Amino acid sequence: MTVLAQIADTATNPTLGVLIFALGGLACAVFYLPFKKVKNWAWESYWFVYALAGLVVVPWALALTMSPNVVSVLSASPAKVLTYCLLCGAMWGVGGLTWGLMLRYLGVGLGLAIGGGLCAATGTLIPPILKPVLERFVNSEAASLSLSQTLQKGVASLYGSPSANVSLLAVAMALVGIALVGGAGMSKERELPEEQKKKAVAEFNFKRGMLLGIFSGIMSAGMSLGLQGGGAIEHLALTTAPVTSDTWRGMPVLVVVLFGGFLVNGLWCLFLNSKNKTLGDYVKPETPLIANVLFAGLAGAIWCSQFICFKTGEPRMGPMSYIGWSVLFASAILFGTLLGLFLGEWRNTSSRTRLLLIFGLILLVGSTIVSGYSGSLLKS
Repeated sequence: MTVLAQIADTATNPTLGVLIFALGGLACAVFYLPFKKVKNWAWESYWFVYALAGLVVVPWALALTMSPNVVSVLSASPAKVLTYCLLCGAMWGVGGLTWGLMLRYLGVGLGLAIGGGLCAATGTLIPPILKPVLERFVNSEAASLSLSQTLQKGVASLYGSPSANVSLLAVAMALVGIALVGGAGMSKERELPEEQKKKAVAEFNFKRGMLLGIFSGIMSAGMSLGLQGGGAIEHLALTTAPVTSDTWRGMPVLVVVLFGGFLVNGLWCLFLNSKNKTLGDYVKPETPLIANVLFAGLAGAIWCSQFICFKTGEPRMGPMSYIGWSVLFASAILFGTLLGLFLGEWRNTSSRTRLLLIFGLILLVGSTIVSGYSGSLLKS
């Protein structure tokens, strides 16, 4: 057994891993709330502050604190891996630009069900398949297999062992639960009068929100592809003095992927600032500038927390770490739906709609329990 394998083995604690992923899901569900306190700023202004805080300031502050070798690790990392992670972050950035708009038009509950469901499916199942392809791309010694053989190897990694089979069951439960919650949301949309929809979600627009949700959900999976595609960087974090602990080994990967997202988000916001003549928002005297910066920055910090949880929870899951993405989004949709209930988005809906919602929530909770069990099978 290699040193890295021994470290991973001693760190495995599936129950703790699932709890960390679930905490990240909670952060994903509530990050948008501080924006409600921002006053008299255009969307592009508070989104820029959010992006700067959540995609640059917070991850770098944490990386410099918990991963003391982050600069030397990134300097020694293969250019191909850095480029891949950066581009995946940019892919997420395109999806992230529309994520907030999706929530604006669909509400928290339905928005997370649609966008989060697609993101969960794509971000859970594709990275394990692409992992050997990426290794082949980065390491010429791994290029002995053809591309089709490499893809087959990736697909085979998803099933076979008891742990892998149970983890796939957990993913399937999460996706069905997401579909049921989404179905409940669509049923709610048909039942509620327009006036009540607008009361719960001020700018409710089902058609526009659905289009944004589909696009944003698929593109946002780039975050998972990037965070799970930096294995070479994580290896350096664990072997370059001063060595980063196993828990925080993913921080160098995180800062690269998030910076790719910032390039898209930050530049787009500044473009809109210029186009809409809203650059003055940042110094506008009749607005609560300090409060706006704090609340927009807080939204960014909360948002970033979900991926900090994702990367710190991965080591606890061992080889089944890829299911963390499914657990993260199942938890986000669970907490987002509960938040939607609290905010009155499901008031006066039919018993059929509520039954769909209840079954969906039960499956989402069950999927997290089964995920933890799948990891525990690694020790048996």
